Amino acid sequence: MEDSLEDEILYQTYISHMNKFTFILPFIPQRLPTLNYALRILRLYLLKPEVFFVTLISIVLLVYLQTANNLWGRPVIARLQNGLSRSTFSCPQLLSKTIKSSNDSSWCTVGQKAAVFAIQGRRPHMEDRFVLAEDFGDSGISLFAVFDGHGGELAANFASDKLSNSVQTKILEAKVYSKSGKKGEKESEGSSDSPKETVEDKKPKENVAESPVSKPKEKTVKDDMLFGSDKQKVNSILLQEIVNKRRGNPSPPKAAVRKPGVAADYVSKGQINYDRLLTDEILLADEQLVAKAKSLFDIAGSTALMAVLEGSRLIVANVGDSRGVMCDHKGNAIPLSFDHKPQQSKERQRIMQAGGLVTFNGVWRVAGILATSRALGDYPLKDRNLVVAEPDILTFDLSDHRPQFIILASDGLWDTFTNEEAVTFIKERITEPFYGAKSITLQAFHRGSLDNITVLVVCFKDYQWSKK
Repeated sequence: MEDSLEDEILYQTYISHMNKFTFILPFIPQRLPTLNYALRILRLYLLKPEVFFVTLISIVLLVYLQTANNLWGRPVIARLQNGLSRSTFSCPQLLSKTIKSSNDSSWCTVGQKAAVFAIQGRRPHMEDRFVLAEDFGDSGISLFAVFDGHGGELAANFASDKLSNSVQTKILEAKVYSKSGKKGEKESEGSSDSPKETVEDKKPKENVAESPVSKPKEKTVKDDMLFGSDKQKVNSILLQEIVNKRRGNPSPPKAAVRKPGVAADYVSKGQINYDRLLTDEILLADEQLVAKAKSLFDIAGSTALMAVLEGSRLIVANVGDSRGVMCDHKGNAIPLSFDHKPQQSKERQRIMQAGGLVTFNGVWRVAGILATSRALGDYPLKDRNLVVAEPDILTFDLSDHRPQFIILASDGLWDTFTNEEAVTFIKERITEPFYGAKSITLQAFHRGSLDNITVLVVCFKDYQWSKK
């Protein structure tokens, strides 16, 4: 009796559950076709082997481009960041707030009519240097310079310290000689150091502003100048010199054969010949730098962009790919220098005649190594005359152009700005505390510049033009 009761209870429970299932069963077929169709599409199209592998390769490629540090991947990232920044980061106030979290390494100097702003940017080390010397030695002459180092900091430090000081000293000596006109000073200047000391004593230190990062740091290699995989070519040269030295066949550094010029050599008809003065000082400094680099087995190099302003005369000396631009009174962009690139016909011909070659590894390079054809230092290539330090010098009469301002900057700026874009950008911000130098530096960073960035702006507002 009890068994039949339990069976009855079990049967009634089963019937109850089946009735509930039967109640919801009519709704199930309406949903199953959609689910089956989706699974069929997924199986026929998305799970095909070729679709799966293409999707996987695309994901791996995107991750690689985002993290890779090689040279062919960097321009892709830079262009992507450049396009994004043009539409997103257009407000200088926003940039100045963002830069704090991205990079804390920045340097700035403000003079009477000039200002410079520099940031380390996306580089592990700061290898840019600058000099801002307005009216040094109460001479009425100003010197502005930007040096962009690569392969280490030795060359840029040498240029900002030794070369700039030597140029200022030589200009002051020539200035004194041009006023006195005594021929006897030529011998005294060449045989004694006392006139040089006297001129240096007159130089007011407070008028000279230099990059605060002047002490050598850990040597690094600038990726866009020295090609990463081809550093072995330079290292093999250094290794061979070390082996020769240990075998008793050293290749000692060649002593600088160029002698410093004297003041009388650079004065003609009461005016200073800045073309000759700057050329001699740059080449002399290069020889001294190469000799020092050889003794230290240091492959560092640096560009050099120097501008001397005396009255309405502007003399610009350029070695490498740092660049100067002038904004005239009409707002036109006038180049103050031209980059020295290996692919230029004149530079390529010189390199080929010296027994070298120009190859393309992301960018055009001398012997597949260096992305500029002229520089200070770089002694493994300098010994073979593949890279030279001969400056190009341009002279301008500013009373004809009546410029609003000039820009001197390392290639970290010109990687993201054209001459015209830079002039337009600064013109709209010339009233800012740094004459727009800070804003354009930060803008270049957010446009995707991968290099150190240094921008020096000289403002000519209310400048009295006078010919000398």
